[in-house]
Amino acid sequence: MQLFERPSPGEDARPGGQIGEVELSTYTPPAGVPGKPAAPHFLPVLCCVSPSGSRVPHDLGGSGGFSLEDALFGLLFGADATLLQSPVVLCGLPDGQLCCVILKALVTSSSAPGDPNGLVKILHHLEEPVIFIGALKTEPPAAEAAENLLPDEDVHSDCLVALGHQGRMLAIKASWDESGKLVPELREYHLPGPVLCAACGGGGLVYYSTPSDLFVVDLSRGSTPLSAEQPDEGPGGLPPMLCPASLNICSAVSLSVSPRMQEGGTELLALSAKGRLLTCTLDLESEMPGSARMTAESAGRKIKELLSGIGNISERVSFLKKAVDQRNKALTSLNEAMNVSCALLSSGAGPRPISCTTSTTWSRLQTQDVLMATCVLENRSDFSLDQGWTLCIQVLTSSRALDLDSACSAITYTIPVDRLGPGTRREVTLPLGPGEDGGLDLPVTVSCTLFYSLREVVGGALAPSDSEDPFLDECPSDVLPEQEGVCLPLSRYTVDMLQCLRFPGLAPPHTRAPSPLGPPSDPVATFLESCREPGGQPAGPTSLRAEYLPPSVASIKVSAELLRAALEDGHSGVPLCCATLQWLLAENAAVDVVRARALSSVQGVAPDGADVHLIVREVAMTDICPAGPIQAVEIQMESSSLADMCRAHHAIIGRMQTMVTEQAAQGSSAPDLRVQYLRQIHANHETLLREVQTLRDRLCTEDEASSCATAQRLLQVYRQLRHPSLVLL
Repeated sequence: MQLFERPSPGEDARPGGQIGEVELSTYTPPAGVPGKPAAPHFLPVLCCVSPSGSRVPHDLGGSGGFSLEDALFGLLFGADATLLQSPVVLCGLPDGQLCCVILKALVTSSSAPGDPNGLVKILHHLEEPVIFIGALKTEPPAAEAAENLLPDEDVHSDCLVALGHQGRMLAIKASWDESGKLVPELREYHLPGPVLCAACGGGGLVYYSTPSDLFVVDLSRGSTPLSAEQPDEGPGGLPPMLCPASLNICSAVSLSVSPRMQEGGTELLALSAKGRLLTCTLDLESEMPGSARMTAESAGRKIKELLSGIGNISERVSFLKKAVDQRNKALTSLNEAMNVSCALLSSGAGPRPISCTTSTTWSRLQTQDVLMATCVLENRSDFSLDQGWTLCIQVLTSSRALDLDSACSAITYTIPVDRLGPGTRREVTLPLGPGEDGGLDLPVTVSCTLFYSLREVVGGALAPSDSEDPFLDECPSDVLPEQEGVCLPLSRYTVDMLQCLRFPGLAPPHTRAPSPLGPPSDPVATFLESCREPGGQPAGPTSLRAEYLPPSVASIKVSAELLRAALEDGHSGVPLCCATLQWLLAENAAVDVVRARALSSVQGVAPDGADVHLIVREVAMTDICPAGPIQAVEIQMESSSLADMCRAHHAIIGRMQTMVTEQAAQGSSAPDLRVQYLRQIHANHETLLREVQTLRDRLCTEDEASSCATAQRLLQVYRQLRHPSLVLL
């Protein structure tokens, strides 16, 4: 705020030199949200107030100036302003501050600078943009004073009024307290908003406009004379509540009370939102519902309306509180989800704060043995998994994984995670097979993932389905999240043949369980089996294959040096063949028995009942290295079932690949090799592979009689490929 000298009559109309300046601190609201309507922009409201005895020219304040009675002026602005008879500028700021600046103090501050903050005094804070500042006379003048009042003489106001945009109204008046001391009386009223403009009229009336109507309130009703000689009238002079009366005029954006007084009425000048200047003549004597003329019937009706409005507001508050609680809960859940996501994504290769471990075991369900997977979800973080979290377990079989045209390549189990707090765990057990056909397609991959449903949490808070609130607006569809949720992978576990093998022959005799059951047999086969003569041979396909066909065999040779380097930590002092077998069966339940007996070969049973024989022995490779033979370990797999032998072969190769990759990362080097010998072996393998492709193509075109010989040759070639002359170094 800057103060300039006022030009004298006849001089240049422009302001003279600056004689004072002060800065008002105000809060600027942040910019609006992109894509939404901008918040209305409010300007400060200024007016000039002078004491009743001041000789300030009448046109100093212009249309925004008025004079106050000395008692109220001194209580509001202090003794300095009263003694100096100084005008005061009132400022209503957009952040709700109502402050004042004494002009004569601002003039002297330029010659004797002091604390600039001392020039500004904050009278009140409305907590909403100030729309209007005015003053009015609430006390009716005495009869003698009214007769002696000259037509051009100013009426000194005894009440200061400030009105906020949302309808909060402040009235300040000088009153006597119970001890007879003069004190300022402040009252806040809440009127229907939003307020567009306001004006003060005679008789203690305040007119204010909203987008839907024009209202008038009376501040003179219930007032008491400003006199210490009437203590029985009560200490306060302002009414305890205001009842706005509608004038049925809408969309007035500016108001002014005309100085031309009508008999028994008031003339208002109003500017409408469409730009029309209106003259409104009001007969307030007949329109204002006076408390003295209110009948019992109208009072009862008014009370019923008020009680009904209170009930509606209470119901609305209840619904809004419920909606706020839901959104607060959703925000808390989103914050937890963000923390969990950051913790999991930033853990890297270290221990994860939330983990899911998977293990397998065989269980007997009714008359069939079933392979069960147990997934343990453990929360070692500082956060809680509550609403919206789901544990998704996907079981992918090898046959489905190889079938590219399969519409459903996996089975997914979804388990809601309900209140998994820090330090707690949740265990889930589910069957892996065999299926209804009695087969178990190995390997089986079990993938565990945490899923957080954004639509369940955010959508439920923004558009609750069970809400019957008529006051809540329907949430637009573009506010809801586009994604269904967030997926956080936890673990991936592969179940292969080595984990599913069972070894009934390793159990002690007194604790030996019955032999594992194979797949459920056909009723006709069961009947024929029961009719077999005593001492006869079983006629099942597995037993026939084992009796008349040679077992399918495959082998893998691994450098003894490579195995020792990989197994030195947990198998020191154990023979290399025994340590290798223990390493292969590390995830099998029988590994403790194998370790205790120091076995280097073992015979187990596959899920379909076929025997699988694992043999580990040391061999010497003499043709690879010119420096001498290379000590190696040969792992041999035998099974009467070609499919089970292939599954065991696949499981062992997978472990060898992992071991070789880890050892290669440590920088181990291979010895000198006979490159020409290796090239010859490689060429032989390439020839066999081409023959395999030719035989497979021939099987597709030959008839049944010719395809038998082709199939026999194909099995012979496969047998040669499963016994390579190479060794893993």
